[in-house]
Amino acid sequence: MSMQPLSLSPASFLQLMWLASPALPIGGFSYSEGLEAGVNAALVGNEAEAADWIAEQLQLSQARGDMAVLAQAMQAWQRDDRARVVALNAWVLQTRESSELRLQAEQMGRSLVAWLQNRHADDAQALALVNWLATQDASYPLAFALAAHLAGAGPRDALLAYAFGWAENMVQAAIKSVPLGQSAGQRILARLAQAIPGAADHALALGDDQRQAFSPMLAILSARHEHQYSRLFRS
Repeated sequence: MSMQPLSLSPASFLQLMWLASPALPIGGFSYSEGLEAGVNAALVGNEAEAADWIAEQLQLSQARGDMAVLAQAMQAWQRDDRARVVALNAWVLQTRESSELRLQAEQMGRSLVAWLQNRHADDAQALALVNWLATQDASYPLAFALAAHLAGAGPRDALLAYAFGWAENMVQAAIKSVPLGQSAGQRILARLAQAIPGAADHALALGDDQRQAFSPMLAILSARHEHQYSRLFRS
């Protein structure tokens, strides 16, 4: 059987794997994005419910919002359209529906920018872009877009990496909070891996007037989580 060539160079492919890794020191492991509040409210209590929850969040929240922003931000970075980057970043921050969700976008953005400053310390041109973004209170999707752009990736490949990294963090949150076993987590991740390419294509097709951040029940649960008595996660 013949092997299909990579669409990315090996260096770019490895950079995307690095960016998607839960080991990247940006704090993604500390957030459940409302899942822990869903468990506390008895909305998620087993493998099937956790799988449905995360899969629906992929389609309703990520694909329609942050992933669409990421794709558009990568196109802006390719054109060096910084006004567009600023506008997209403002949209992300203004559409966070709870203080916890905004905290996550800001904290992970700052942490990824700091990682990029270290990663590109010897590349003056790349570092100039990273340092400029550091002055913009960059949210995580915008920081990831620059990271993927500097890695030489295209928008679709970046979306696949971003979404899989998000999925891994969410599955780990489910394993800890429901709780679930590792085999259950792998089954959920397999389901998400099948859905991610379609979610990426949907995100790529959205324009500014179609992008949205409207998940009212998730917002309510996130707000409740801020006052939840016992918590493992920051959201």
